Amino acid sequence: MSGYEQAAETAAAETLAVAERRDPRRRRVGDMWWRHLVGLLAVGFSLFPVAYIVSAAFNSDPTLSGSSLIPRRVTLDNFRALLSSEAKAGSTFSAANYVRWFVNTLIVCSTAAVLMVLLSALAAYAFSRFRFRGRRLGMLALLLIQMFPSLLLVVAIYLILLHTGKVFPVIGLNTLTGLIVVYLGGAMGVNTWLMKGFFDTIPIELDESARVDGATPAQIFWGVVLPLALPVLAVIGLISFISTLNEFVFASVLLQSNENFTLSVGLRGYIDQQYAEHWGPFAAGVLLAAIPVVILFQVFQRWLVAGLTGGAVKG
Repeated sequence: MSGYEQAAETAAAETLAVAERRDPRRRRVGDMWWRHLVGLLAVGFSLFPVAYIVSAAFNSDPTLSGSSLIPRRVTLDNFRALLSSEAKAGSTFSAANYVRWFVNTLIVCSTAAVLMVLLSALAAYAFSRFRFRGRRLGMLALLLIQMFPSLLLVVAIYLILLHTGKVFPVIGLNTLTGLIVVYLGGAMGVNTWLMKGFFDTIPIELDESARVDGATPAQIFWGVVLPLALPVLAVIGLISFISTLNEFVFASVLLQSNENFTLSVGLRGYIDQQYAEHWGPFAAGVLLAAIPVVILFQVFQRWLVAGLTGGAVKG
């Protein structure tokens, strides 16, 4: 073997060694076993409740005492019992109006999420692009308001809707519109801060160029800034949808008839008196309620990381 060939083999071996040191994927599994173990434990801890709900939804025994992680016999009876319009023996309600509750929930969550995104975007654009007196104090006030729990507002909001409904019945008690208006009261705050940080990353030169071309502030907002802020809009919309779907306190206080219930209120009432006997249909209802959230995550997943981290270095 010539000296040239030996030098080439030595250089190739050194290059391979450097690549193995630099590339984490080339590390031996023995050096990373504990990290994989921690990751598997975290995944198992997170997926155990989901697996238990899935098992209970397809278990032939609908009672709480008979449910287990591995169902004894797989069946769809729980879904049939949930979607059936026939009266349930011993149930709190004459029928489980699950479809009606599902539709009400989609209406409330979708409308509230869209309007929350719109209000937060308008406020964030004003705080990001305009300079006015009280700007810093306003941002601080939005943040400080989040310190007070929403439970402090239940009685006051109930009385407001009670008296408002006498004049404007469409936004009174026991109406989906009134519940949506209440949810919009908490649209500001963290959402505005998150959007404002993302808007700060959008070059202001784009606004100036559009302004030179004769665009108004509204045209700049709708035609220039908002399309570039699509990732953060998707994140805020998804967070708002999920938080509204999981909200129970205000919905249980403001909604008073079975036909206007959302899923959280309706399913709670469905198992209120017969929890152990109706565990299977309850698990089936919860499993069906997760479908819209999964679909939204699949649709918006490419924007989630960019929307959450886009404003991390600005503010």
